[in-house]
Amino acid sequence: MRYFPLFVDLRNQTVVVAGDGEKAVQKLRLAIKSEARIKVICGTPSPELAVLAQASGAEILYGPFKPADLDGVRLVFVATEDAVLAAAISREARRRDIAINVVDTPEASTFIVPALVDRDPIVVAVGSEGTAPVLARDIRATIEAVLPARLGSVAKAAADLRAKVKEAVAEPILRRRLWERLLRGPWRDRMLARDEAGAARVVEREIASVADLAKGSGHVSLVGAGPGDPDLLTLRAQQRLQEADVIVVDGLVTDAIFEHARRDARLIRAGKEGYGVASNQGEINSVLVREAAKGQRVVRLKGGDPFIFGRAAEEMAAVRAAGIPVDIVPGITAAHACAASIGLPLTLREKVRQFSVVTGTTGAGVPDLDWKSLARPGHAFAIYMGVRTAPMIVSHLIAAGASTDLPVIIVENGTRPDERVIRTLLGALPNVLTGHPIKGPAVLFVGLDWDAAHLSPPERVEQIEPSDAHGNGREYERPMTPEEIALATHWVAG
Repeated sequence: MRYFPLFVDLRNQTVVVAGDGEKAVQKLRLAIKSEARIKVICGTPSPELAVLAQASGAEILYGPFKPADLDGVRLVFVATEDAVLAAAISREARRRDIAINVVDTPEASTFIVPALVDRDPIVVAVGSEGTAPVLARDIRATIEAVLPARLGSVAKAAADLRAKVKEAVAEPILRRRLWERLLRGPWRDRMLARDEAGAARVVEREIASVADLAKGSGHVSLVGAGPGDPDLLTLRAQQRLQEADVIVVDGLVTDAIFEHARRDARLIRAGKEGYGVASNQGEINSVLVREAAKGQRVVRLKGGDPFIFGRAAEEMAAVRAAGIPVDIVPGITAAHACAASIGLPLTLREKVRQFSVVTGTTGAGVPDLDWKSLARPGHAFAIYMGVRTAPMIVSHLIAAGASTDLPVIIVENGTRPDERVIRTLLGALPNVLTGHPIKGPAVLFVGLDWDAAHLSPPERVEQIEPSDAHGNGREYERPMTPEEIALATHWVAG
């Protein structure tokens, strides 16, 4: 972020607009919306500029630019076709550390003007750092369409109520709950409809019932964050993140997801990065209950989907046992997201009729799966958390009758900017993982391939043949035998 967005207080400050044509008129229209004193530097103003300046009370400084014209000035807009004049004003403003915007000349500017949605005092600024102003305007138009024209009047009325609400409700959490009810419910509707009397009655009713907000106000939401790409968050997940007072987050959730949360929400990391070695499930359950018991809205944010190897059942049971309400917000699980990211169909008519999702690890090591069913032709599956135990998994599959030539697709950091995709065969998988280490979270797809669907793999796919499994093309010329896999299994397990 090169340009940091902020709002500058211009009350009783001086703003200069330099120019005499249409662009100067545009900047003057923008400036007079503020509470600043406006000065216009121009030679001969256009009729429209002169009329607008007179109507708004702006002072016109006729004649050539003088450095003294910038005395006591906070902001400068330069909107002139005279490049020499623009450069002179820019130099003087920079010398004095006065913020300046030169129209269509970012290199001479110290700030840029965003596209604005004005519902004073609600103002939404949309910027592209000067790279795509048309896109910024399109985004502004989209926002304009969803914000009521009288939204500013709601904000002004809320400001008038602030002292009354603070006096009536001392507890900050309850006060925030009250504001949420006012600004999202009947009071806002009454204000938008110009029914001030009805709005006043709603305020009195809500304040009188504020004690009810304290009863059982704590709540836990188990929210699926998806595989990592924030664009894959569900609308409900975004809503819960905006409502959350506390977010208890897994280590696999990317920081980009937190951009959708309230800035003042408290973050508790429950993954390997946060609690030292790791936080056990009992500790996480205790945190959820403890925070919700304080009346907080708690989001337990998990990678993927809470119900797919996410221990959501254990957390639900603990929270419900404490008498705290809990809801589940599903997320896009990694298998579906990774497959979609690389264009890999999970089922194929007449070829792949079953698709399973299995875990590659348990507390005791390799899981006790139905290996014969997984090895059966036409049954494809995705393995979560299977990189470390891959040799053991391969050994069990081959022993159950799976072919060593079964296709395997590895997706590391799926849907993220650093996504990596490897294509190989089942028998070569242990050596592939040794010669081409996987460091990020990964999903292993077994029995799926693009060829079977008459599709081409993405160009970024790393095609690793058995002869390339160690990366040198010589050490491994064939798929591993079951005996070799057993040896590798013993080595990994030890």
